[in-house]
Amino acid sequence: MAKTKDYHVKDLKLATEGKRRILWADNNMPVLAQIRERFGKEKPLKGRRMSACLHVTAETANLARTLAAGGADLLLVASNPLSTQDDVAASLVKDFGVNVQAVKGEDRKTYYSHIQNACKHRPTVTMDDGADLVNALHGDMSDYGDSIVASMEETTTGVIRLRAMDDHGVLKFPVFAVNDAMTKHLFDNRYGTGQSSIDGIIRATDILMAGKTVVVIGYGWCGRGVATRAEGAGANVIICETDPIRALEAAMDGYRVMPTRQAAAIGDLFITVTGDIHVLDRAHFKKMKDGAIVCNSGHFNVELNLEALTEDAKKVNRGIRENVDEYILPDGRRLFVLGEGRLVNLACAEGHPAAVMDMSFATQALTTSHAIKQEGKLDVKVHGVPKKIDEEVAWLKLKSMGIKIDKLTSEQKKYLASFDMGT
Repeated sequence: MAKTKDYHVKDLKLATEGKRRILWADNNMPVLAQIRERFGKEKPLKGRRMSACLHVTAETANLARTLAAGGADLLLVASNPLSTQDDVAASLVKDFGVNVQAVKGEDRKTYYSHIQNACKHRPTVTMDDGADLVNALHGDMSDYGDSIVASMEETTTGVIRLRAMDDHGVLKFPVFAVNDAMTKHLFDNRYGTGQSSIDGIIRATDILMAGKTVVVIGYGWCGRGVATRAEGAGANVIICETDPIRALEAAMDGYRVMPTRQAAAIGDLFITVTGDIHVLDRAHFKKMKDGAIVCNSGHFNVELNLEALTEDAKKVNRGIRENVDEYILPDGRRLFVLGEGRLVNLACAEGHPAAVMDMSFATQALTTSHAIKQEGKLDVKVHGVPKKIDEEVAWLKLKSMGIKIDKLTSEQKKYLASFDMGT
């Protein structure tokens, strides 16, 4: 492995293929490309030390290029041990001069040492995908968090963590919930997670989705996307939820809705997308039929209680197929776990398509610039992304797609803003 004080990647010789992958993704990220050109001229991040804990993929590479173009002194580390694309990491270092510390399959000790190094970078701005970096800056590495202006959080799980910190009064610096931006969760979570999760499952297993009973656990925006794509591939979809409103919505969308323990006995494929712990547990594994496939598309692998499954299995066969582990239970039933229970779309495939990450990362970049402009004026809490940023990204995306829309007339604007015009 190539390793110096500044970077840690698997092998710099992989950079040629990584650069091809980055530039291919860039072809489908026209909004971010426009922002990168703007950042290159305006340098809104000049002199800023940034640490980013994100999935190190070709799409993220183009965000890193944009931040660097804006003048940021950036250190990028992985937000998941299995999501790093080693050739992309190598290219970022060799071809684009970005400091990266990420290796696909890195062990827990290495993973957290990289996060510690991101803290020691003494950032003034951070980006997170799951809040591991922010957690570290509030824990053992809190001495390195005193100069932070703001942080950006990319995913649902991270926002949940940060709102909990905010509610308990322990949050130490302002955070922007980029995940909650309309141009992020309505598209990235629904269309990105939906397509890429099914892609990862098929790559790992080569199963025919048509006719399968697919159990989607969680019906947030990610769950909606996964359910829609599974249904489109011909699967019979069951939704499991704890939120009565989401459960009702799933029922009215035409899906069967039932408790997880009931679904456990009839599902062929289980996909968790909740952001919570042990949503598939020992009691569920005991009910599953022989040959059931289990995977997770929520941020952390804790959604699956794999410790309990390992304890109960009489034998575990690792890697019976790439990214597939077989758990043989005492009664002879076999359960197959994909990607070690980590994000199936990144562990077993390439993550979200570049076209949808174009919006997410454009929103990230513009929110970062906004946060820096507001330095010293932001309350210490979880902030929403300003509506003007959402709208700017949407307009740019529509333009890149060659789509035009109507505009309100002056008369219409006046009518919508008034209360005394009558009907």
